[in-house]
Parts: sequence; C-alpha cells; structure tokens
Amino acid sequence: MRSPGNYLLLFFVALLLILFIHIQIFSLVLSKLGLSPDSAALLLITTLFGSAVNLPLARIKAEKPPEPPPQQPAYWPFKLPPFTGYTVIAINVGGAMVPILFSLYLFLSQPLPLPSVLLAIGIVSTISYGFSRPIAGLGIGMPIFIAPLTAAVTALLLAPEHSPPLAYICGTLGVLIGADLLRLKDIPKLGTPLASIGGAGTFDGIFFTGIIAVLLA
Repeated sequence: MRSPGNYLLLFFVALLLILFIHIQIFSLVLSKLGLSPDSAALLLITTLFGSAVNLPLARIKAEKPPEPPPQQPAYWPFKLPPFTGYTVIAINVGGAMVPILFSLYLFLSQPLPLPSVLLAIGIVSTISYGFSRPIAGLGIGMPIFIAPLTAAVTALLLAPEHSPPLAYICGTLGVLIGADLLRLKDIPKLGTPLASIGGAGTFDGIFFTGIIAVLLA
C-alpha cells in the first residue's frame, strides 16, 4: 500500500536467491522453516510473479495529489494509471496472499501456541504502525529493518524453541496489519491512484522482513 516499489530490483534479488539457494546462509533459512530447496524456490517464484498481480477490492474517493506529483522511479517497469480523484484499494498476490497462506501453513505444521502467535503479531503490528508514515502522493513508508528486528526479538522471547517460524509469521503479518490494514484510513489523503495491500513499497518490506527475521531468530 505504497508508491511503486522496486519490483525490478526484487526480480534480480529473487533470481539470485534461487541461484544461490544452496549457499549456507539460505540453507540455514530453509532448514529453520522446514523447507526443501525445491519448495523454497517455488515459494520465491510464486512470490515474485504474484507481486505483479493486484486484485481490486474497492474504489474510494481520494484527495488530489500534491503539486508537482512525485516522479515515478525510472526503474519501475509498469506505467501507473493517472489519478482521477479515486483510489483503487487492491490486495497483492505475492505481497499479501502468499505470505498469509505460508504463515498459515507454518502455524498448522509447527507446534506454535495460538496465544503466543497472536501476541507476537500484535507486537509487530503495533511497532509497524508506530514507525510507518503516510506520504502524500506515494503511500506508506517505514524503515525496513524495524519489523524484522522486532519480529526476531519477539519470537526469541515468546517461543525460543520455535522462533524461526514464529518470526516469519509475526514479521510478515505484522507488517501487513500495522503498515497496511491499520493505515487504510490514511489512503484517501494520499492522492494515489492505487493502494495495494502488500504491494508496491510494502512488498519489499514484507519480503525482506521474512528473510531477515528468520535469520536473526
């Protein structure tokens, strides 16, 4: 739910992650989450290509963007629609739906107590909301290392024996809730044609939050 993010950069990052999936650092991440290299590659590919898909949910009236409007990054491969006085609220497949489904898989496949999971998500959501800021004409901005650090520390404190999956769950869902869903009320003031839950700038935050949080947990 932000300005157009660096999907092109993330494309190459994901390709590098797949190419070097057997390197020790990523082998550690995979083993912590209980994924095989093939499963991890499938998850990364699904996330990558799903990041280009936004499913519209609603259309709301919005304020006019600032003058002059922010410039679209040169590396952004897709042209944004012009602002017509309305903002389309959508959900991003790779940045929201995939992390939600994978978090559900981790919760069902790991012995994680529901109260600890809910508490962890609540903590990261609160921190993400507190550090996120609406930026007129662009979207919601937040320092990228705040969420993964919070998720890792929270997971280590609440479930040290199962901290990696809990770190991923609370990190990704915490960003989605705190920096996206709880900021929906700010969308009409941003003057942006598209607000995608888990898309654009939030996508890279969620993607790296999951990786970094697991590494630190």
